[in-house]
Amino acid sequence: MVDLNQVKQATKQGLSELLDQAHLQAGDIFVLGLSTSEVQGEQIGNDSSIEIGRAIVKTILDTLRPLGIHLAVQGCQHINRALVVERAVAKEHGLEQVMVYPQIHAGGAGQIAAFENFEDPIEVEHIQAQAGMDIGDTAIGMQVKFVQVPVRTSVKTIGAAHTTYLSSRPKYIGGPRAKYSWDPFNQREEGGQ
Repeated sequence: MVDLNQVKQATKQGLSELLDQAHLQAGDIFVLGLSTSEVQGEQIGNDSSIEIGRAIVKTILDTLRPLGIHLAVQGCQHINRALVVERAVAKEHGLEQVMVYPQIHAGGAGQIAAFENFEDPIEVEHIQAQAGMDIGDTAIGMQVKFVQVPVRTSVKTIGAAHTTYLSSRPKYIGGPRAKYSWDPFNQREEGGQ
């Protein structure tokens, strides 16, 4: 059996290191992909655990809520990787609701835990989150906005599940004269006019 205290601690540590590098702001969306089967050392989708789902989702919410960052929890392929979000978040970001409710083998334990912990949960089909955490190789890349930036943390696994962390950045545009850091216009360059 997996030690839930170790799972919570590893989740908190990995999330903390990601947030230190991702520079999220209040109102941003954070996506969680979670295979509780993988956390237990089993193949994804074969041994879901509501206790692990609850522990991880609650740990993440306890960190994100005070920061004003919104959590979206991705479901499995059996519900087309739909995401649980708060209804207010869906409205704020213009996300279309889809009709499905998670169960342990379709959506998964993480989504059920989100439904239990959110005030007014609904499912949406797609989002563009600013960052995310993938516990168990659930493929969250489609939910993090372009351009995605891998983030390295000291937490490589949670339980037995491999972890991946993503942040994002704005696209660089322009040609050879473009600049990518602010240099106030009214400052003269040395030797110039």
